[in-house]
Amino acid sequence: MLSIVATPIGNLQDITLRAVETLRNCTAIACEDTRVTGMLLQHLGIEKKPLVSIHSYASDARTDQLVERLRNGEHIVLVSDAGTPGISDPGYGLVSRVQKEGLPLEVVPGPSAFLAALSASGLPMNQFVYLGFLPLKKGRSTLLRSIADEERTVVFYESVHRIRRALGDLAEALAPQPDRTVVIARELTKMYEQIITTTVEALPGVAQTITEKGEFVIVVGPRNRKD
Repeated sequence: MLSIVATPIGNLQDITLRAVETLRNCTAIACEDTRVTGMLLQHLGIEKKPLVSIHSYASDARTDQLVERLRNGEHIVLVSDAGTPGISDPGYGLVSRVQKEGLPLEVVPGPSAFLAALSASGLPMNQFVYLGFLPLKKGRSTLLRSIADEERTVVFYESVHRIRRALGDLAEALAPQPDRTVVIARELTKMYEQIITTTVEALPGVAQTITEKGEFVIVVGPRNRKD
């Protein structure tokens, strides 16, 4: 059995009872960073479990090994460093293989940073587009320009090192729509959680005041159909 287990995005009290039980009873845990998962297990008081690193640089052989263990009846848990596995992390590759092999799996739902940001944004959630992280170079400008025509709420992640550039690029791409709402969520569920609601017109100024620490989620309101 493969269990896909969501873990806290910041506040460790957000772990679910079912997630704790699953982590406690599994055979091994596939994770991005063994140090991060190890600290979570220590916090939860769970005895040491075999941890298997499965990140973007992991070879296909690592996935093959995990699939073979699942075939042999082991109970493997898949986690990310924070949040729901498979969202902007390499965990989807293992899940895809498990699906193709017809092996049993279950999902233990829980925290997700982009869903938390959406729920706090006050913007329409009945339809939205999730973009993950913006491309660094190729396709970046095209993707940002496409947001200008989007009539659904748009949400994406950005790293602390590129947040000011991303907000500047977004303001430039959406300049003809100055009143469009932009929500910047930083350090969600943590001590210094910050949610800023602004407009495209004010975005360049806001970008200069942003504290460049933590992880960021950007939510852009839908285009006004009159624009």
